Amino acid sequence: MANFQVYLATLLLLVSISKFQLQVVALEPIPHFKSEPEILQGSIVRLINGNPKAGWKAAMSARFSNYTVGQFKYLLGVKPTPLRDLKSIPVRTHPKGANTFTSSVSSTVIIVPIKDQGHCGSCWAFGAVESLSDRFCIHFGMNISLSVNDLLACCGFMCGGGCDGGYPIYAWNYFVQNGVVAEECDPYFDNSGCSHPGCEPAYPTPMCERKCVKENLLWTESKHFSVNAYRIDSDPYNIMAEVYKNGPVEVSFTVYEDFAHYKSGVYKHMTGDVMGGHAVKLIGWGTTDDGNDYWLLANQWNRSWGDDGYFMIRRGSNECGIEEDVVAGTPSSRNLIKKFGNVDAFRDVSA
Repeated sequence: MANFQVYLATLLLLVSISKFQLQVVALEPIPHFKSEPEILQGSIVRLINGNPKAGWKAAMSARFSNYTVGQFKYLLGVKPTPLRDLKSIPVRTHPKGANTFTSSVSSTVIIVPIKDQGHCGSCWAFGAVESLSDRFCIHFGMNISLSVNDLLACCGFMCGGGCDGGYPIYAWNYFVQNGVVAEECDPYFDNSGCSHPGCEPAYPTPMCERKCVKENLLWTESKHFSVNAYRIDSDPYNIMAEVYKNGPVEVSFTVYEDFAHYKSGVYKHMTGDVMGGHAVKLIGWGTTDDGNDYWLLANQWNRSWGDDGYFMIRRGSNECGIEEDVVAGTPSSRNLIKKFGNVDAFRDVSA
């Protein structure tokens, strides 16, 4: 009996010590995504570059050096539009006439350079804002870069979850209802050089302050609007006609593991699991010398990724869903006339 009591007391002591140790361990912060594998894999690079029929080249991109799969997935912030809402969104088509489109690249009118979304899942906002910025250049001859931060921070639940992802078409609705200020009024990067938002480790969505960082700029007067928000029919002709007539559009598509390794050529999915939905700016199209039709797009993963920040993807086969979720809007002269008082100066130069 005495031995049993000693055994029981020892057991209780060990349990107490174990609980104490667990409590101490629980107080230590758990590094975000630390235990996950890295997104860049040499085996994927070898598989792509060793296949002469791949049509594109892969590399270990410096942009994602030491990124885990979880960190990479976080950048893919497109949320699918609820089916119940799709019926209320107008779909634009373009009549097929005598004009045929062979190739077109809108780079002659693009004034927004390749950006970097940092660690934030803000691709849905970048694709929308950069497309609208270019459309202001095309339609009104304005050299302007609009603010991703305004859309990301101030659209709120209507657009989704900020750095945790959003809905591209609702971003364009925000342009119609609220407008978006210029980048110089509400910049994406803060003065410390940290990607804002998107600093380690919590990836916070910034607060909506509705105040320009420059004292001589007013928030309401810095707003630029869209007349409407619409989807473009998934027929490649309609997408080409839309870009040709009105400028770049925002597209969403499914990203697989191999896309993180893209370096050059016409991308098509070859290997790897689904990572998430991504939004970018589609600026043109063309056909390679060996007959591969492609779309040309500007990403926001810095110029260290891909072909100086750009990439091509197979056109005409809805590769990774690239042709089924295309959205845009018409830039408005609202606020421009009020600010400058000259209607003629802001007529639609693309008409």
